[in-house]
Amino acid sequence: MDIVDRLAGASRIGLGLAAVGRPGYINLGRATDLPADRTVEAMRARAHELLDRAYAAGIRYVDVARSYGRAEEFLAQWLHARPDAHDVVVGSKWGYTYTAGWRMDAEVHEVKDHGVATFERQLGETRALLGDRVDLYQVHSVTVDSPALRDAELHRRLADLAARGTVTGLSTSGPSQAETIRAALDVRVDGRPLFRSVQATWNLLEPSAGPALAEAHEAGCLVIVKEALANGRLAVGAHAPGDAAALAAALRQPWATMVLSGAATVDQLASNLRAERVSGDPARPEDMAVPSVRYWDERSRLPWG
Repeated sequence: MDIVDRLAGASRIGLGLAAVGRPGYINLGRATDLPADRTVEAMRARAHELLDRAYAAGIRYVDVARSYGRAEEFLAQWLHARPDAHDVVVGSKWGYTYTAGWRMDAEVHEVKDHGVATFERQLGETRALLGDRVDLYQVHSVTVDSPALRDAELHRRLADLAARGTVTGLSTSGPSQAETIRAALDVRVDGRPLFRSVQATWNLLEPSAGPALAEAHEAGCLVIVKEALANGRLAVGAHAPGDAAALAAALRQPWATMVLSGAATVDQLASNLRAERVSGDPARPEDMAVPSVRYWDERSRLPWG
């Protein structure tokens, strides 16, 4: 896959901008990680600072989404100002619309819709910002009941996008990630697999998608791990293994192409990058995993802060 070839020799840690593309998110510790006055200008400056540090450290994959507030905009502005960063691989996602209006107290922060009309609208919005810099475009947060797994017209539109050179994939969420991944691997257009990338939650608390991700890797898919720190739960607290150990556990999975850092500060990014140098006995999911339903229930109750 061309993306894998382009990432050869780069850090296997990618930078996700979910935490700095909008003022509210569900990661723990945001009150101290981010400026108290989370203006667009302040968040743009933080995003650009992280992108500068990430690029200098060898990170070449950046993850954004239409629902990450202004993350695509911040990335586009950074790329325009950094023509030397021509080797950055960009992945974005469609399917959620950001609705919080740059407020942390909004009742609803994003609205999900995997229909064709949303795909066409958001693809246009993404291209207006990032032009031809989008290498990977994924359906955001697919679950087993999503029409993205069944809608033949949507599949045709995605296949047309892939034929023009953009890798098409999906991200997953919820306790049935494995079932969703396997269903996605079966989707074909004109006899060819449609989804060539899978981005899924895998961490020491919730490793249940691992076998299905191994199958996706075996099928030739790019496999991207998100939420390796469980929205901060594995990075803070007396019994947490710490960010580097948790990220290292994900990096050691033989099927993982890329593991995302969701750092909100440059110090967090530097600490996350230590994962590539962790030696000794790794933290193991068999020592920490909780039932998937419990994990996702607890995640759903994390406050937007």
